[in-house]
Amino acid sequence: MTKDMNFLLKLEELGQLLLSILLFQQLDYVWWIYPACILLPDVSMLGYLFNTKIGAWAYNLFHHKLLGIAVIGLGYWLNHDLMTLSGIILFGHSAMDRVMGYGLKYTDSFQHTHLGWVGKK
Repeated sequence: MTKDMNFLLKLEELGQLLLSILLFQQLDYVWWIYPACILLPDVSMLGYLFNTKIGAWAYNLFHHKLLGIAVIGLGYWLNHDLMTLSGIILFGHSAMDRVMGYGLKYTDSFQHTHLGWVGKK
């Protein structure tokens, strides 16, 4: 991946992270809830305690933006703020991870992502 393309992709992800913050501001929660919850989707990494296949499956489930979008939509539709918040956190966390170069995982290694290898140059 070229440096220009990498920059464009990270800029796009940064925009999505900022969108999640704007969506959060529409909810009736105090500001510190967002930073307090933003790392919660990483609990899914506990699947790696079993093996890389389960770890990758759990990680990818909780880091897939479509899940976040679906939970946001369901939360809005049901007028359920906690569900909406959960979706916003899932979506925002996934975008934040992509900004930092962490992508969805392949089953062979935690470091092998759809964006390339983490920690390898």
